[in-house]
Amino acid sequence: MGCLFCSVLEKKIPADVVYEDEHAVAFRDIRPVAPTHVLVVPRKHIAAIHDLTEADAPLMGRVMLAARTVAHKEGLEPTGYRLVINDGDAAGQTVHHIHVHILGGRNLTWPPG
Repeated sequence: MGCLFCSVLEKKIPADVVYEDEHAVAFRDIRPVAPTHVLVVPRKHIAAIHDLTEADAPLMGRVMLAARTVAHKEGLEPTGYRLVINDGDAAGQTVHHIHVHILGGRNLTWPPG
């Protein structure tokens, strides 16, 4: 089977999309760990942070701006939110297509995990 998130991007798998532009798509996580749990995925397949190149810097900036836009639309700015990117299996990355988790809607503790 191919990449799960690429299948979402290609609309082969349904998702609750909350934002999209030419660089990224954001959709609700199917296993949320907070009242608001949205994933922001670049349209380009990049497996993980450790696979980024200098050429990917503008794209990843756009992904972060998309995350900011989603957090605003979800009403998370007044109380705060967390952005998480897992890199590799030991960090908890289960889908190997780089993605940003937006978590909010409750008090988040530290340290995580």
